[in-house]
Amino acid sequence: MNKGNMGAGVAVEELVFAYEKDRPILRGVSLEIRPGERFGILGPSGAGKSTLLLHLNGLLRGQGRVRIGDVVVGAETLGEVRRRVGLVFENPDDQFFCPTVEEDVAFGPLNLGLDREAAKGRVREALGCVGLAGFERRNPRRLSLGERKRAALATVLAMEPDVVAFDEPFSNLNPALVEALTGLIAGLEATVVIVSQQVLPALSVCDRIAVLVEGRIVRTGTPAEIAADRDFLRSTGLDFWSSLDALRRKGLLADGG
Repeated sequence: MNKGNMGAGVAVEELVFAYEKDRPILRGVSLEIRPGERFGILGPSGAGKSTLLLHLNGLLRGQGRVRIGDVVVGAETLGEVRRRVGLVFENPDDQFFCPTVEEDVAFGPLNLGLDREAAKGRVREALGCVGLAGFERRNPRRLSLGERKRAALATVLAMEPDVVAFDEPFSNLNPALVEALTGLIAGLEATVVIVSQQVLPALSVCDRIAVLVEGRIVRTGTPAEIAADRDFLRSTGLDFWSSLDALRRKGLLADGG
């Protein structure tokens, strides 16, 4: 999809947001994501990751500034921003409201003003991209979880966005499905933003990682830099090494594995 598109840069500047007065969820978050980058935002539950993601296309708006390419997110630019930024929600059922996969995937392109033939082409290409060719007439709510996650991604890809933002894409998936999804993400022709508590899949597919704790970015670095600092991971509640150590103690993982 979106052949030749390298994606748009994303800039977040001193973003502050609270659902309740005097209880801020985001406390001055600043990020710079390069065009075409796979960028992960990791953090424990309640850190503000999903809240941050919802600011990228204006579903939430706090104090500070969010920019997609050269477009500042605001009331007057929401149409353009939502064309450029596609959100893939943690629960894929949140993106389905039509009786067939084809209608759900075509909904966005039709709203962009494409005619039915052009929208049908977008549907065919998006479903092929996620490995669901032939699923057009299926009921999306009767698919398996892995299929529903891919169909939800297809609804976003059909819009040909510059930025694809994933909220907990690896949750509740078995290892084979996680591997398949990371492969799909790696091949997307767009800027990709992933928020996740699942550390290993995010490390495997992202170019850079930011760690969000209690509404603040506490560190940004490459996957190798983040993974190597076990004391830091332990302090944030993201230490995956302890699970690997437990497997080694049980003889289920070789040393160095």
